[in-house]
Amino acid sequence: MPAQVRSSQYLSFFLAGEEYALGILQVREIIEYETVTRVPGMPAWVRGVFNLRGRVVPLVELATRLGLPPSPPTRWSCIVVVEVSRGEERLVLGLLADTIGQVLELKPEEVEPPPSLGVPLHKDYLLGMGRSGTNSKFVLLLDIDKVFSTQELLQARVPPLPVDSPA
Repeated sequence: MPAQVRSSQYLSFFLAGEEYALGILQVREIIEYETVTRVPGMPAWVRGVFNLRGRVVPLVELATRLGLPPSPPTRWSCIVVVEVSRGEERLVLGLLADTIGQVLELKPEEVEPPPSLGVPLHKDYLLGMGRSGTNSKFVLLLDIDKVFSTQELLQARVPPLPVDSPA
């Protein structure tokens, strides 16, 4: 098992027909896709922002960020709310997924190191490849902290709204 694999449980989801997964400890919640507000000047892979119990959270079109074709939202689309770490800083992001898969319990021998060729994304973005169930298909295990550079996280950050002072 690669040394960087930290968890044996993963939440799988689909983007552009492929199954990806994140360590369950990085997933805060899964919510229904809802109204998104476009924000001028955001990177192309940021679809906009959404309201998470009064908090403004950027919604990332993960397919676009990974160089995959984006899918139009459907009734199965959902938002995977994650926490991304960059040193001491933590940023909450919503990741747009075509649909949710399942929670996978992967044993160390079921996780292979990422291949150097044949994967449609940068191998640094991957913790490894897990075998999904009894079939021979692999699930790409994403290291969400490495998918975004520090500069990209700064671009995606939404400034806090001003607080009205009492009159």
